[in-house]
Amino acid sequence: MTHDSTSGSGPTAVEGPRPGGTGLLAGRTVARIGYGAMQLRRLHDDRKAAIALLRRAVELGVDHVDTAQFYGDGLVNELLREGLGAQDDVLVVTKIGCDPNPGGPFPMRPAQRPEQLRASVEDNLRTLGLERLPVVNLRRLDRTSRLRAEGDQVVDLDDQLGVMTAMRDEGKLGAIGLSSVTSAALHRALPAGIACVQNEYSLLNRKDEDLLDVCAREHIAWIPFFPLGGAVPGTPKVTDDAAIRAAAKSLDRTPAQVGLAWLLHHSPNVLLIPGTADLSHLEANVDAGTITLDTATLTAVVADRPRA
Repeated sequence: MTHDSTSGSGPTAVEGPRPGGTGLLAGRTVARIGYGAMQLRRLHDDRKAAIALLRRAVELGVDHVDTAQFYGDGLVNELLREGLGAQDDVLVVTKIGCDPNPGGPFPMRPAQRPEQLRASVEDNLRTLGLERLPVVNLRRLDRTSRLRAEGDQVVDLDDQLGVMTAMRDEGKLGAIGLSSVTSAALHRALPAGIACVQNEYSLLNRKDEDLLDVCAREHIAWIPFFPLGGAVPGTPKVTDDAAIRAAAKSLDRTPAQVGLAWLLHHSPNVLLIPGTADLSHLEANVDAGTITLDTATLTAVVADRPRA
């Protein structure tokens, strides 16, 4: 990551095998286990701990970090700017389509109109201290019941892609990704050149298996959010599942590690961005990339589960 200060001292990215092996994202080879930075907002009162966590991630070989301006109203981006330096060579992926909503009932609000997308790109450039955003995901609001597009926030995908490709031509962003996207929208967007898709997906939630298949065929990185399920109260969690817990016990691993390892095994275009504000959890997430799942274990954890 490039910025205009000399902060971010400490160990730089390691040489050698990268966590989970390697995959492609926007034409670049990255470790298959990255880091989702949203949880850094929990460390708003301890910036030293937040920076230490980022430095440890780099030391462990993480070279792909996911962020957004609406994570902590710019705080997370500022921490990345402070904690990562050009020498770390970390690919920072951000997203637009929502704006921060501090003090509101939900920490973000829709910002889907083309002029709002452009403003969000400028905000991310400013808080990250970059001249160009390597990858920008467009978060659509078609699929979630938690935050939906209404009124003038119902914007045609082509209009959104139009402004994003214009900003790509202007050099403000490098590659375009999609988040919370439907199958129909993904197919419409393919001619624009899509680098990655971020959708909710886990061993317990495989409703988007068809989209994953499309992305694999099109060489598009599949980057699941909520990779361990349980994002909404009442929805199943990988860590509570009996079969996964039994597999974890037999492997002397945690259920979360087994859930992450299954995702890596499931398709070679899967890249992971598990998030945490805890150093030990970060290390455990990265270590999930060393797990080998044999045929018996794979059969046990997917038995009687619907594919989609």
